[in-house]
Amino acid sequence: MSSAVAMEATRRRQRLSSNGEASETTEEPAGQWGRAWEVDWFSLSAVILLLCTAPFLVFFFVMVCDQYQCSVSQPLVELYSGEVTLRSIWEKAPSFTWTAAQIYTIWVSFQVVLYMCVPDITHKFLPGYAGGVQDGARTPAGLINKYEINGLQSWLITHALWYANAQFFHWFSPTIIFDNWIPLLWCTNILGYAVSTFAFVKAYLFPTNAEDCKFTGNVFYNYMMGIEFNPRIGKWFDFKLFFNGRPGIVAWTLINLSYAAKQQELYGYVTNSMILVNVLQAIYVLDFFWNEAWYLKTIDICHDHFGWYLGWGDCVWLPFLYTLQGLYLVYNPVQLSTAHAAAVLLLGLVGYYVFRSTNHQKDLFRRTEGKCSIWGKKPTFIECAYRSGDGGLHHSKLMTSGFWGVARHLNYTGDLMGSLAYCAACGFGHIHPYFYIVYMTILLVHRCVRDEHRCSSKYGKDWKRYTDAVPYRLLPGIF
Repeated sequence: MSSAVAMEATRRRQRLSSNGEASETTEEPAGQWGRAWEVDWFSLSAVILLLCTAPFLVFFFVMVCDQYQCSVSQPLVELYSGEVTLRSIWEKAPSFTWTAAQIYTIWVSFQVVLYMCVPDITHKFLPGYAGGVQDGARTPAGLINKYEINGLQSWLITHALWYANAQFFHWFSPTIIFDNWIPLLWCTNILGYAVSTFAFVKAYLFPTNAEDCKFTGNVFYNYMMGIEFNPRIGKWFDFKLFFNGRPGIVAWTLINLSYAAKQQELYGYVTNSMILVNVLQAIYVLDFFWNEAWYLKTIDICHDHFGWYLGWGDCVWLPFLYTLQGLYLVYNPVQLSTAHAAAVLLLGLVGYYVFRSTNHQKDLFRRTEGKCSIWGKKPTFIECAYRSGDGGLHHSKLMTSGFWGVARHLNYTGDLMGSLAYCAACGFGHIHPYFYIVYMTILLVHRCVRDEHRCSSKYGKDWKRYTDAVPYRLLPGIF
């Protein structure tokens, strides 16, 4: 909640543990948690490196398709030999256009309207879907924010309008996104930097909740990793939830559809590889919105502060680099053999099953406070305690049954299997579409380490008991 009265009321109410029991305040704390207060030189160097290189990396992977048929090596060879210069490559790239600016302004404004002005009704007729007003996780300061969950509804409305336009109205071409792709890159960068800078300044001048702000004393780290935990405008516009889910993830499937439409326009057909990429990634996107309420309990919402890492990343990195497979297939149409296509589909579906089933087990365990059945048995768990920033002591349970007894992050393993399937759908002609699996491996391994460091700080000796019970992170017997 954004108002001071509401936040104070939330702080004052009796704090309940995750298993429904009232928390005590006389025990010793189990460790502090949340983002770092201090920054070492290695972390600072990594932050500055990312700030300086990430925008150029996105441009590079988009540019090589536009100018080199998605060959990653050819521009590097030509630069080395002197055939081209950085300036000549830059001058060939499409520049900012007002057409792209209008498209992107309309797009973001439409998503804001859907997010803020159209309360969810889909939860009233879709069995099992948790939409509408939902409680978030407890923040380090002890607050529990409320969220309007309507992402699935926004996705459905957006795609229904897209379909209606393509079939009946013809207001714009289905290839509009691809046709303005690099000019749109400049527009997304403008928004990404604008919202990140606004959040940075807001944290100093008018934070939503000062108790959940963290200042490291280093301006680069503060800007990238964020200061405010849950910056908001008004009661309901939550920066984290909006930019994490909208406009980037809603756009993900539209971008892929635009790629498919362009392939149809250029070649007269859509390849089975393009269909596989569209289907597998649409499953992931729909899963995200179907489980948006569950997402409120994930690391992005529960631990990450809102800075450039989330603001720019969600506006630029996600829509441009998560869709590389479809972009590659526009320039390099690949028709897979039946066996190859079946293997990709199987890998993607098995990966999704592991990802979803693992997360479902954790969600079921939390909702029932451990009073459920996992793989036909009563779940086992480690009882943990932690203290929030306001001094309140809380309790939690870490499950050691089902997939969570096999590895501590088997949901990430399933995610990586799906990511590999997206890439494998493009065949093996170029390494360009495989950047995604390389990036996701680095991201999720780093997230494992980062998450476990926080959990160790949060739960203390209880976390050691948990890691002794479940010794592997991603791959049983290996890592």
